[in-house]
Amino acid sequence: MSFRIERFTPASHATSIVACLVLIGLVAAPWLTGRANIRLLGEMFSFLALASLWNLLSGYCGLVSVGQQAFVGFGGYMLFALAIFLGLDPLAAILLAGVLGAVIAVPIGTLLFRLHGAYFAIGSWVFAEVLRLSFAQISSLGGGSGSSLPTSVITGIASSREWREILIYWTGLALAVASVLFVVVLLRSKAGLALTGLRDSEIASESLGINSWRTKMTVYVSVAGLTTMVGSFIFLQKLRISPDAAFSVNDWTAYVIFIAVIGGIGTIEGPIIGTIVFFLLRETLADLGTTYLMILGALAIVIMLKAPRGIWGTLSERTGVSLVPIRRRVIFQ
Repeated sequence: MSFRIERFTPASHATSIVACLVLIGLVAAPWLTGRANIRLLGEMFSFLALASLWNLLSGYCGLVSVGQQAFVGFGGYMLFALAIFLGLDPLAAILLAGVLGAVIAVPIGTLLFRLHGAYFAIGSWVFAEVLRLSFAQISSLGGGSGSSLPTSVITGIASSREWREILIYWTGLALAVASVLFVVVLLRSKAGLALTGLRDSEIASESLGINSWRTKMTVYVSVAGLTTMVGSFIFLQKLRISPDAAFSVNDWTAYVIFIAVIGGIGTIEGPIIGTIVFFLLRETLADLGTTYLMILGALAIVIMLKAPRGIWGTLSERTGVSLVPIRRRVIFQ
């Protein structure tokens, strides 16, 4: 009996074609839609990137963090510091901020990896609070009241307002695409197989020669660097930053977890589905005030009870469809 190894499926080939067409449309969006929609799309790119990275950390690596706002806020403040004090172009500052975020993640990860389960989650939140209180003491960046990007920094991005907004929009799109591709490529590699094994049984994986600490640290540092870059982009779009806004657990962690949960933790497609659902609900129900938050909470509870694997996770389990397969399959002929 012969067999062959299959990595891609007809559904994944169709998905690749559709994704390329959608990407072309998104690149051309500044000339196809209004300024308000462009800003909304930029915000969606931010949450898609954050949710995909959190899903990699928690859904595949087993590191449930409730402190990712630490790197979002750090990225925002590094953007402001690099652009204001060193005169760097804001778009270049995003890249350097990502490097700095990865650097600080090394000692922080070394400390946090001594904790497990709920203690790791609490430790990550404590780290975020320490950063929030620290930046609130830096008077040159506005202290507790925050700071705005100077006009000279903003105009340095491009000569016209239209091109500034287009370049910022493309930056957000590039970060979202890069984050999703990073997750896909990593999970399709040997490191991805090691991550899945560590998530299911760390003891069994280590007995097979997998270095648990090194594998998790690599993912943690990579996710920290990319999350920092996304944080820089978020506050480049906002043009203003303050400690409470930068390190908001509600905006940059709670909503991100909600997106991953309703979409499907441990799937590539989940954060994409979750982001679309979240923004549809927000744009439709946001005028309801606190009732909107209650509806989000109720929806999350219902999905966790009725479909613990999320919308896409449940659909994929029942139909066997995988739009972005990350495992090889043996097909007997």
